[in-house]
Amino acid sequence: MQYKDIIGLDAIKEYLTKTVQSGKLPHAQLFVGSEGSGTLPLAIAYAQQILCNSSINKEACTLKCDKLVHPDLHFSFPIVTTDKVKKNPISDFFLTEWRTALQENPYLGLFDWMQFLGVENKQGLINKAEAENIAKKLSVKSFEGGYKIMIIWMAEKLHHSAANQLLKLIEEPPENTIFILVAEDEEQIIKTIRSRCQALFLPKISEENMVNALVDKQNILKNEAIKIAHQANGNYNKALKLLKKEGNERIFEKWFITWIRAAFLAKNPAVIENLIDWSNEISGSGREMQKQFLQYCLQFFRQALLLNYKAEQLVYLETETPNFDLKKFAPFVHGKNIIEINDTINEAIYHVERNGNPKMIFLDVSMKLTKLLHTKE
Repeated sequence: MQYKDIIGLDAIKEYLTKTVQSGKLPHAQLFVGSEGSGTLPLAIAYAQQILCNSSINKEACTLKCDKLVHPDLHFSFPIVTTDKVKKNPISDFFLTEWRTALQENPYLGLFDWMQFLGVENKQGLINKAEAENIAKKLSVKSFEGGYKIMIIWMAEKLHHSAANQLLKLIEEPPENTIFILVAEDEEQIIKTIRSRCQALFLPKISEENMVNALVDKQNILKNEAIKIAHQANGNYNKALKLLKKEGNERIFEKWFITWIRAAFLAKNPAVIENLIDWSNEISGSGREMQKQFLQYCLQFFRQALLLNYKAEQLVYLETETPNFDLKKFAPFVHGKNIIEINDTINEAIYHVERNGNPKMIFLDVSMKLTKLLHTKE
């Protein structure tokens, strides 16, 4: 992975290049950016630049990094037990799958990774066994005599026991050891680790850069690229799914609009049965998918709010459900209910992450949102 392969981020690439050239490398860095913004490919490209900058054989170093097999480039990422690994899983057990997944799509999200492993019903974590393995791996000298680099992807998924174990190592790493933590939500990383990292915040990919990337990399017409880029809202991973007509957007839209239509009939007792059926259907999916759906709900409400307050240029959501008009729905989302709506959905995400009963969670959230949707502005 090289800088030329990464979409946009020119100023950040230039800054990182100067950092490497100066030789003043922070021992712990945190790359923060939303899904599909390029945090992981940027971290890999930066690591490659560090490793190959001082390498005697730069061509061989570049080749090994491109194939993600450089012996001094290490990865840690969320994992779970699978049919292949039934106890104490660590990242090293999944490196073959990891390399394949990254070669296919370096902009992948956590749900994509869980799907790739065939365990989308589970929540990935970086566990204590993984932290112990990281410490063991970094305690030895580098294979090629230069730096050792540990990239921890989705660092917010560090279990508290793993985070506490890594704290001292991140604060005082072995000589010539660099940590690059990659996260979507730095607030979920314990403060003691965050405070020891130099943070770099990545913006979403601009629409112009997204269009150019889709045209150049995916060989599609510019008009199609413009439409996809607008809907993707800076997320290249989402753009690829829209292009290939993959992802869960359609089923999420179905679930959401099913609930909305029931909400407007809330006075009818039969609606309660419909909401129970709705909750049961969603609870049958995996927890990562449930969280994705709730994030989709947040996005839908925000888009409706923008449309209600005449900020059409910021609205990228396009629905496909027959006889549903976002413009007609928008007036029901306003300043009097949007904060409570956000709080309700975020509370539901919190309970899903902590393995709450999904049937109860989604029935509760549907009832609360139904009430909030009828709040007058």
